[in-house]
Amino acid sequence: MSVAIITGASRGLGLALAAGLGEAGWKLVVDGRDGAALNAAAATIDGEVTTVQGDVTVAAHRFALVEAADRLGGADLLVNNAGILGPSPQPSLAQYPLDVLRDVYEANVLAPLALTQLVLPGLRERSGALVNITSDAAREPYEGWGGYGSAKAALEQASNVLSAEEPGVRVWWVDPGDLRTRMHQDAFPGEDISDRPLPETVLPAFLRLLADKPVSGRVRLADLLVAP
Repeated sequence: MSVAIITGASRGLGLALAAGLGEAGWKLVVDGRDGAALNAAAATIDGEVTTVQGDVTVAAHRFALVEAADRLGGADLLVNNAGILGPSPQPSLAQYPLDVLRDVYEANVLAPLALTQLVLPGLRERSGALVNITSDAAREPYEGWGGYGSAKAALEQASNVLSAEEPGVRVWWVDPGDLRTRMHQDAFPGEDISDRPLPETVLPAFLRLLADKPVSGRVRLADLLVAP
């Protein structure tokens, strides 16, 4: 039975992916900063779920995630989903507080890379896969998205380089599209985002990605939803 680590799985996309993999028979190690929310989310997931409460920017927490996966036989898949938006409403780069920007980069770039470094030896052994959740804001110049978008752009390039350096591991940087999540609502405070699809709607595309195992690269889940 395959083992997956999914960060930021107490709600939103992370929870949707965890629920789908649990139903498909994966053993899961999931985390979240809010322990009560994490445990409540885990109770809705079928199968074997190990919860590790904590913040992925903390080294001891990252080690705890890997140790939990190792007790299950070792991670075959790492999904770096946890991240932060930054201020809401989002400021322009001309006014962006640099101390806050450092936090955005810590959570969205450095923490995923640090966890990846810990998991990579096992992924090499098991010909596993790495998924880094990204965004179209990494590529498009949306006003007000300079902090989050540039952090995701850095994560994309780090993923791109990892794909060249780790030929035995599938490395996918995955754009799930605009979804109806708390983070997306925070990006548009006071606006109605009910027209955005729920995170569960992209699960079939994510499962197809894992089943088809294409070469490493950037993946738009919307493309997999419509592809034959």
